[in-house]
Amino acid sequence: MNHAFILADIVFFPVAGGILSYLLGRKDKELRDKTVQAVSIVEFLMLLYLFLAGGESSFDLSGFCGMGLHFTTDGFRILYGTIAAFMWMMTLLFSEEYFAHYHNRNRYYLFQLITLGATEGIFLSADLYTTFIFFEVMSLASYVWVAQDERKESLRAASTYLAVAVIGGLVMLMGIFLLYQQAGTLYIGELYEACRGKNVYVAAGCLFFGFAAKAGAFPLHIWLPKAHPVAPAPASALLSGILTKTGIFGILVISCQILFHDAKWGTFVLLIGSVTMILGAVLALVSIDFKRTLACSSISQIGFILVGIGMQGLLGEENALAVRGSLLHMVNHSLFKLVLFMAAGVIYMNVHKLNLNEIRGFGRNKPFLAGVYLSGALGIGGMPLFSGYVSKTLIHESIVEYADGLAQGTQKAVFLGVSDMKLIEWLFLISGGLTVAYMCKLFFAVFVEKNEDPQVQAKYDAMNRSYMNRKSKAVLGICAVLFPLMGILPHLTMDHLADMGQGFMGLEKAPHAVAYFSIENLKGAAISILIGVLVYLIIGRKWMMVKTKAGGTKYVRRWLEFQDLEDYVYRPLLLVVLPGIFGRLCMIPDRLVDVLAKTLPVASGVETGLFDSIEDPEVIFLKKNVYVDTPLAHELEEGNALTYAIGRIGNRINRLLNVTVRRKNPKEKDYVHAAALVYTEFKENTGLIGRSLSYGLILFCVGLCATLIYLLTVLASHM
Repeated sequence: MNHAFILADIVFFPVAGGILSYLLGRKDKELRDKTVQAVSIVEFLMLLYLFLAGGESSFDLSGFCGMGLHFTTDGFRILYGTIAAFMWMMTLLFSEEYFAHYHNRNRYYLFQLITLGATEGIFLSADLYTTFIFFEVMSLASYVWVAQDERKESLRAASTYLAVAVIGGLVMLMGIFLLYQQAGTLYIGELYEACRGKNVYVAAGCLFFGFAAKAGAFPLHIWLPKAHPVAPAPASALLSGILTKTGIFGILVISCQILFHDAKWGTFVLLIGSVTMILGAVLALVSIDFKRTLACSSISQIGFILVGIGMQGLLGEENALAVRGSLLHMVNHSLFKLVLFMAAGVIYMNVHKLNLNEIRGFGRNKPFLAGVYLSGALGIGGMPLFSGYVSKTLIHESIVEYADGLAQGTQKAVFLGVSDMKLIEWLFLISGGLTVAYMCKLFFAVFVEKNEDPQVQAKYDAMNRSYMNRKSKAVLGICAVLFPLMGILPHLTMDHLADMGQGFMGLEKAPHAVAYFSIENLKGAAISILIGVLVYLIIGRKWMMVKTKAGGTKYVRRWLEFQDLEDYVYRPLLLVVLPGIFGRLCMIPDRLVDVLAKTLPVASGVETGLFDSIEDPEVIFLKKNVYVDTPLAHELEEGNALTYAIGRIGNRINRLLNVTVRRKNPKEKDYVHAAALVYTEFKENTGLIGRSLSYGLILFCVGLCATLIYLLTVLASHM
């Protein structure tokens, strides 16, 4: 079979399927649902075929947008393309029940499948130009997911998501311009050789900004806690599990191709990852919304992955543990969030609430849902015999390995010493402990504790058989069983996945087998679990819970509002501070005109003063005798003819009212003057607007000229 043909189908088939499903949905909703599910199943089967067949293939669409589109396959690309297709298939099968009472499903499914094609285009892209094209398509199409409900909070969260995506995309585009100017190529496989010995940190920084915005890394993480609580649960599973990994894909291109084994770059990524890891865990711990907790958890888990990527740069050629750990945690996190967000979806589609105080006790007497949630929670918490333990152990051991190398002198310190790496190790263990704590918080609130309202609890208990249909149960069960399967048999499952994808990160040789269940490795997991239990008992049960007047308890949100970066930093900066600064700059030409307007008359007055003194007697004589100033019939003291007419009508009406209705309290007002004042104010405002538009056009022209100069410079350098 022609693999190139399949490669093209993988990218464009879902888009065609989305258009078809939209047209069918206008006539037959059930047929549309079946079509959408069939498209996702066929997409998964095509990628599964490439996954099993192995080998490499490529497909080029020459001439598209000038530079063409280029796709290729390797182990990592096929692995993540298959995971993406699997997640889309499962969420779309689950969506049939979840969206049973939703409006605008045609629109949702259309953009779901468009985003699927764009996401596969990113993972299969052979050059950064193709990556960028599909990255922007993916960002714009997935905006619809967040805005699906069309509520006020949904639209605001969608605007935040879109703003981060657009700003990140523009900065990424500048990074692509700079990289192409310096390297002369955008082909991912050629970047290492093209960038060797060149200072490409600025270009890499711009690219990192754009990709980190989608990944949800600090300080560009602000869209995740806002978008996930309002987006439908199946969309949240994909936003968190897959769309964030497109950002990680780009960061891997930078770290493993452009700046391969660069310790300085590795240190930068490690520090960003450490802050993201601990911040996301803290935000998740203090949240009392089920999906918001999972969203903040995604921030933290992205931090874990970035720590692994950073360790790749620091360890250099001895980075096998970091490579395999970061790759496997990418896979794990994608699947964890698939299960956990669908579990949240089961809760929401039954009670339409997500606040822990309101959904408290929903999961009691629902052992299947509890088991599904526990599988994801134990996995993401790093519990031994679950898959998350394997990936976290590898990343943790890479930190320990580098710290030992610094202590023994086999590794050269760049910016971080032994004590710094020990601190990062403890941040890693504490973040893992916080993961255990917030997962315990969700489990006990939903599946163990009773609701404060006995009637609500009775209503929840009555749903123990009808809360989910068989298809949805099958979807959740299949996904949840993967974590203990991979965790119990890591050498047969997870090691194979790592072998398949490690070549993309520059690791060719197979490393020595890791004793995952050795005492040393189990000790790190035990420390995190112990920290998590203590944090849950002290913070989750004491600090975050208060007694009610009825004698019960309720969860309270302890995170302070002023610590919201979006509302108290980014929005004021982008909507108030920067417009104010640039507004002041735009006023400089206006003030210059005012100065000239005041200075020139004075200068001309001095210049003509002599002539005035000579000619004054003659001018006075002519004015008194020949040129007598007589008022014109149409000349007005102020305003214009319209304001004068309106004012006279107003004065007549006023006089009529004064002699009839207001005889005792007459009102004196000159409406001619009042209308003239309104006209003068209107002229001033329109003049101000005109000047503002003029300055806006001037700034646009300046920006356009700068862009043209830049492009001409790049063109000249290549001629």
